[in-house]
Order: sequence, then C-alpha cells, then structure tokens
Amino acid sequence: MGKSRGIGFGIIGCGMIANFHARAIDDIRGAKVVACFDAVPAAADRFAAAQGCRPYHHLKEMLADPAVDVVTVGTPSGAHLEPAVAAARAGKHVIVEKPLEITLARCDRIIRECDKAGVKLSSIFPSRFHQSSVELKRAVDQGRFGRLTLGESYVKWYRTQQYYDSGAWRGTWELDGGGALMNQAIHSVDILTWLMGPVVEITAHTGLLAHQRIAVEDTAVATLKFKSGALGVLEASTAAYPGYLKRIEVHGSEGSAAMEEEDVVAWDFAKKARGDAAVQARMAARVSTAGGASDPAAIGHHGHTAQFRDVLAAIKENRKPAIDGHEGRRSVEIILGVYKAAETGKVVKLPLARDPVLAARKKKA
Repeated sequence: MGKSRGIGFGIIGCGMIANFHARAIDDIRGAKVVACFDAVPAAADRFAAAQGCRPYHHLKEMLADPAVDVVTVGTPSGAHLEPAVAAARAGKHVIVEKPLEITLARCDRIIRECDKAGVKLSSIFPSRFHQSSVELKRAVDQGRFGRLTLGESYVKWYRTQQYYDSGAWRGTWELDGGGALMNQAIHSVDILTWLMGPVVEITAHTGLLAHQRIAVEDTAVATLKFKSGALGVLEASTAAYPGYLKRIEVHGSEGSAAMEEEDVVAWDFAKKARGDAAVQARMAARVSTAGGASDPAAIGHHGHTAQFRDVLAAIKENRKPAIDGHEGRRSVEIILGVYKAAETGKVVKLPLARDPVLAARKKKA
C-alpha cells in the first residue's frame, strides 16, 4: 500500500450490500473504492458509474490491478469462497460479508488460504462496533453481571414474499445457506456468543410458516447451553409482521442489561459504577430507527466504517483484525448446530467435528 496514493478497495459483488461498503469506505480518510467486479457485467458498470471507480468484467483482471489493496466480498453467501480465495492468492487483504461462508469446510478453506498468503481476513459483523455492544462487552469482561445465568437474542423481523422473489438465490440452501437464522439473525448470534462465551449444547425447532417458494426456514427457536453453564435462547423470524427491533439480553446473579438495535434499554447492576450515569443518559435519548426490521435497505453503514477502520489498522500494525476468520466461523457453527438439532430433534453438542449432514440441504445439493 503506497502512502501517497492511499488505500484502494475493490468490491466484489455489486448488489445492495456493495452500496453500504462504498459508503463506509468513503467515510475513511485515505481510503477509496478504485475497482469493482460483478458476474453480471452491467451491474459492475452501473455501480462503477455511481461510485467513480473502474469496472471489471473478469475477476482475475481486477485482482491484478495494483491499485487494489483490499477487497470486500458481497456476493451471495454461498459464493464467498471462490472470490475470497482468489483475492488471497493475489495478495489482497480480504473482508467478507456475513456469513463468512455457509459450511464449516468452506469457512476453513478461506481461513487457510488467507493464512497461507499472509493476508488479513475479516468477517463482517458491524454490530460489534456499536457503542451499546461495546458497553455490554465491557460490563461482562469486568464481571459486573456476577455469574452469567441467561443470554437471549430476539430477531423478530418481517420480509415480504417479494423480498424472497426478488433474487433467485434468496431462500435457497445453496446460496443463502439457510433462512432467518443464517441470513438475518446471524449478527445477533455473533453478539450473543461474544458476550456469553462458547456454546456447548443446542436444542431447536425451525419452520417455514409464512412464505412460499423458498427452501429455508422463516422462523426458528433454539435453547443454548454455554460453556460457563449459563443458558440461552435464540429466536429468529422473517415472518413476524410488522417487524420489531432486534434485542439482546444478558442476565447474571448481580446484574442485567439489554439492548435494542444500537440502544441500551436496560442497565441494572447490584454494584454501581462510575460510568452508569452516562449509559443511562444515553438510554434516555434513544437513537435507533427500525433498522432492518422490515426493510433490509434501512440499516446504517457506520458499523461497517468502524470495522473497515479496524481492518486497516490491523494491516498497518500487523495484528489480527478484531473479527478475524475464526470469529466469523463461530456463528456459522452455532447456526449449523441449530439446523441439525431442529432436523433430528436431538441435543447437538459443540464444537462440531465436521459439517453436519442436513437432509434439507442435501435435497438441494
């Protein structure tokens, strides 16, 4: 990366999420979108015209561009592996939209190839960078909850049938990798395990209850046992009209806290601390909109900006990004465990030795 010219980003996949990536990059001084690629040439051309970057119709050519230092991968979920590996082999640092990939084997290959090439890899979970998430994580790390007892994640969103009909890949096992859990609620799964620690046991139910012409779940519930002994609940749906703010709760023997989207909405501890008044003042001035509860385009890009900044700092300081490939893999493993538990009706223990065989996914293979 030449200091004089700044840091060049190449965007792979020019769909809706590419716009969030471009806005985030635009907010970082010294960073610029210099190139883009999409398997549909017209999509790359349109995006390039809007962003003022160079469109490529062949990925190999974009990856040979010396102006590209970092690539972001925003292709459908089950098509992250190939461009990520190609980018790593070309010596580019790699940022992959969630989920990192849709199987553990594919996640592991991306991680392995980036390690082999000596490039940084980050899996996008912008919610970790929101102030509310950081406050809860700090409270956990400081032991303010006492013994952790319960952790809960609720993503009760709504997606129209038109949303699923708008792209042939949506709602498929092959490219979406799953439904409400793998696509929408994975952010909250990541936050919950980040706060509560590793999951060791899962029981679950999933269902396709309100949508047609898709192969994956639109509703899921799971109970979790964490390594600490604490228990947990996951709820996810794209069939809960009109859609509500996603919510995370953490409870313990000495405290409880909750957040909705980017706002802390509960903050109760047996032992008070100096920063509590500031947290409660922010609680009184709630800022969250409906987020992606009913409109996937309604999310903000500031979390992406913070994460991209962390990746650039990791490159400069030669350290791991805050959310590296292994961190990205963890939520995929939990969700695959939920799918297996729901399909078999049995307790699934983590870590998984390998990808679970899912009959629903095999039908579509």
